[in-house]
Amino acid sequence: MPLTSFRPVRLLLGALSIALLLTGAPLASAEPPSRLDTYVVDSAGALEGDQGDRVRAAVDQLYADHQVRLWIAYVGDFDGLDPQAWAERTARESRFGPRDLLLAVATQPREYWFDGDLPDGVTGDELDSLLVREVEPALRESRWADAGIATADGLNAALRAGGVSGWTLLVLALVVVAAVGGLVVWSRKRSRDRVGSAVAAARNLAPDNSTALAALPLEALQVRSREVLVEIDDAIRTSAAELELATGEFGATATAPFTAALDNAKAAAAQAFQIRQRLDDDIPETPEEQRTLLVELIGVVGRADHELDSRVAEFDAMRDLLIDAPARLDALTRDLVELTGRVPASEAESARLRAEQPESVLAPIRDNVAMARERIAFAEQNIDAGRAAVARPVGRQGAAVAAIRAAEGAIGQARTLLDAVDNAAANIQQARDGLPAVLDELRRDIASAVELAVFGGPELATARVTAQTALDAATAAAPSNPLDAYHDAVAADGALDQAIAAATDRKLAAEDLRRRLDQALTDARARLGAATDFITTRRGGVDADARTRLSEAQRHLDTATGLADTDPTQALTHARTAADLAGRALTEAQTSVRAYESTRAPSGSAQAGAVLGGILLEGLLRGAASGGRRAGYSAGSYGGSSGSRRVSRGGRF
Repeated sequence: MPLTSFRPVRLLLGALSIALLLTGAPLASAEPPSRLDTYVVDSAGALEGDQGDRVRAAVDQLYADHQVRLWIAYVGDFDGLDPQAWAERTARESRFGPRDLLLAVATQPREYWFDGDLPDGVTGDELDSLLVREVEPALRESRWADAGIATADGLNAALRAGGVSGWTLLVLALVVVAAVGGLVVWSRKRSRDRVGSAVAAARNLAPDNSTALAALPLEALQVRSREVLVEIDDAIRTSAAELELATGEFGATATAPFTAALDNAKAAAAQAFQIRQRLDDDIPETPEEQRTLLVELIGVVGRADHELDSRVAEFDAMRDLLIDAPARLDALTRDLVELTGRVPASEAESARLRAEQPESVLAPIRDNVAMARERIAFAEQNIDAGRAAVARPVGRQGAAVAAIRAAEGAIGQARTLLDAVDNAAANIQQARDGLPAVLDELRRDIASAVELAVFGGPELATARVTAQTALDAATAAAPSNPLDAYHDAVAADGALDQAIAAATDRKLAAEDLRRRLDQALTDARARLGAATDFITTRRGGVDADARTRLSEAQRHLDTATGLADTDPTQALTHARTAADLAGRALTEAQTSVRAYESTRAPSGSAQAGAVLGGILLEGLLRGAASGGRRAGYSAGSYGGSSGSRRVSRGGRF
């Protein structure tokens, strides 16, 4: 052939070479997997100028900092293999160990793969972020050197971030502890200094000024809340005593407005005490919740106080004691004589009770007679002072009002003290008569608590132990101290009743939950069995999605079975999830098999059925038909991944 006949071919090759150079695509040939002898291999000619040195410097820095060996191979293509297979075979040929990583880049088909054991200190998410956000963008733009440098630098940065030493953490912890300790001491001193002035400020604030109250320290609000509760309780008790006297003098109709105001104040005070009880119970509140409740408590007490104060002037005008002071003093004198006459009988009754009853039973009334004598003497002094004040000229009789009120209060308390002594015997006998029935009821409730122990939890167990203790103590104390025995038994039985009611509800709920769990487990097993049978007998045409659903369904069913006795609520959730996943597995498997069958010619041969059933591997049959194994197919062998830190990721770019 003449030499001139080769000229068009040479011109065409030259044009192709120029085109490839203009597009920036490297001219390279296929590179089969082989042993790597240097950390940066560029058989594709992808690196220009000093780029190879820059990539090697980044790889060397990674090794110097963390002793991780990163190998980077730029090749023209992967010699007909998929990227993962090429990378894994190259790693085997190069005898890579657990500290070796490989980044393989095929420049012509634009594929890459990252393979190796992920170093400790680098998470899978961090690797994914590095590949997706830095490496792949560089590869897409044919910045081959930047992709290698980004891989080395990214791994180095991730390892540095995860490598804080234990000694560093210990020193930091000691510094923090010392700083916190000093801060706590200083804070406590400052808090003590601040609380005193804050409490004084709280006393001067209007109770309905919630904004100003909320700005005070929590400790100051706690102190002020207790103060206002004592103040309003005393005010209500004093007002009630005064109102009782006024009602007796002027009648219920005339005192109705004051009665209504007192009732409103009592209701508000009860609400405030309820808030205080909530703050004092065993259920903790957050500081903000405490602040809200305390501000509310002070505001409620303020409203109660306002209810009483709003009627003071009207009440005092109605009860102008000076108008009928002489007659009132005479009535008080008659009450005083009557109470004085009761003292000997009450004293004798007290002595008789002391002889018959133990000291603990009589503790609430032990000093009642002596205290009644004191109140009577005090009332007598004030009656005399009242008469002396009334005898003074008009305009100088004001002391009579205070004297009359003091005498009225003392006489009222003396009467209450003597009544308590006179009624004590009846109260003791009433408790003694009713105690057997209360103890029998307590025994029955304890027996019920034993039967419900499985459903009662610690609350029922505690209530049962308390009730048993109270029962034993009340039984032993019944002959000598029926009042306390009766009270303790009733109180213990009330607490036990509440725990039994809660346990009964839980028992019914548990029985219903067990029934629903049994149904859910039966459903899950049936659906899982159907899906398993279908996939097992057609696994040659079933893809990963259906197998994934089936595996997850089995996992949830195993979990449900394991939790059935200890945590039926969670078991029910897992059983329902298992049934749902099993149904989805069957549906996806059926779809997968239909897609598989649609790509193959109809055949009723035994071999075709064996392939669909997964008995024969399709790749081996095709290889056998041509007299040998077909490239890309290999028989499975025993084994697994090289470890939980093994990573193998990549794809097109």
